[in-house]
Amino acid sequence: MSALVSQYLEVTKPRIVALIVFTALIGMLLAVPGVPPLRQAIAGFIGIWLAAASAAALNHLIDQRIDRVMARTSRRPLATGTLTPRQVLVFALALGALSMLILLTLVNPITALLTFASLIGYAVVYTAFLKRATSQNIVIGGIAGAAPPLCGWAAVTAMQGPRDWAHALLLVLIIFVWTPPHFWALAIFRREDYSRAHVPMLPVTHGVTYTRWHVLLYTILLLVVTVLPWLTGMSGVFYLGGALVLGGGFLWYAIRLLDPPDDYFAMRVFNYSIVYLMALFAFLLVDHYIAPPPSFAAPGLPLERLG
Repeated sequence: MSALVSQYLEVTKPRIVALIVFTALIGMLLAVPGVPPLRQAIAGFIGIWLAAASAAALNHLIDQRIDRVMARTSRRPLATGTLTPRQVLVFALALGALSMLILLTLVNPITALLTFASLIGYAVVYTAFLKRATSQNIVIGGIAGAAPPLCGWAAVTAMQGPRDWAHALLLVLIIFVWTPPHFWALAIFRREDYSRAHVPMLPVTHGVTYTRWHVLLYTILLLVVTVLPWLTGMSGVFYLGGALVLGGGFLWYAIRLLDPPDDYFAMRVFNYSIVYLMALFAFLLVDHYIAPPPSFAAPGLPLERLG
């Protein structure tokens, strides 16, 4: 029984989902000046987690052919036949239905709608279509993976004003820009896998050198985007310092990737990108409680730093 449970757990991609719900939780905590309303926060956290797990299971289901021919994924439950497609489909639909029930009844409709759109965006639009259709798959499809902070923010505020949308979408923008250099680093290292599976990832269609330059360009853009929370008054100098140090580290990795010391260096960039995102959001959170931004006291975005 425990072995079967572990197989079901594996199709939910628990490590990826952990990062997703972490960013959603940060969105909840940043949305209010103090402690968020506990019922909405707990129910929202569970609902978003279940939706992310459902999307991951659907990803396993749709990608089972690809998974069988890729070394990285060949031991997944569907690829090995440990679980059947029907079992995974029922499991994924049950998780998704429970997620929507919790979000609709215990949180609010806007959170349910945003979470459902993110689920469909990742499991259907990205996995079933974009992933196989274009080398810009991870760029276009990245919006679905960037939505959790918005969903978390909505869970505790119901997105009642322009400040909520502006600040929550800024978090989405950060993850959206972070996603390509994060994933392309992995794709460089696993390019033979993707080529064998006929998945048009950027290093397969345009070559490794081209992809390395795109990692660098997106990293520069990411460094600029991560300054925006400070410029708009969403955060203070504590976050700004952390963002610049972390961004400087990411930039060093991206530059070094142009002429890497070994083939494994791309995976070091990938691993750093995960630490980077978690640390960046942690800096946002600590800064938020050190000095709540002035936008909580007055409506609108303080733009004096921009002028």
